[in-house]
Amino acid sequence: MKTYTDYIYITSEKKIEILNITSKVDEIIQKSLIKNGLVLVNAMHVTASVFINDAEKGLLKDFERWLEKLASKDTEYEHNKSGETNGFAHHWRMVMGREAVVALKEGNMEFGPWEQIFYGEFDGQRRKRVLIHIIGE
Repeated sequence: MKTYTDYIYITSEKKIEILNITSKVDEIIQKSLIKNGLVLVNAMHVTASVFINDAEKGLLKDFERWLEKLASKDTEYEHNKSGETNGFAHHWRMVMGREAVVALKEGNMEFGPWEQIFYGEFDGQRRKRVLIHIIGE
């Protein structure tokens, strides 16, 4: 069993942004030389998310609208009383999740139709890190 760890560094252009990181994850998998196993993709920030879904642009816009209905940016959060303004972003991360795990087979990620890996930035415009940890042979 081998392991390989690397990071993707992201500075989003917008405060809220969903980015397709599938190709960046694949580049790291290819560098790892691990052909069969698992890859963990983990958003290492409490206001960011990693998730798997369809890359359809309308759906990605729908996610933000749906999250806004669940936890509005305009809500008065107790967290914001500490001087922060990102209470909603913590809630969004809880809904969208912190990581994705994908099986590797013959050096390729095993996806269902349309599946891609996304990084959801909910309090951005500063440098953040995504962990890529691969185990296998």
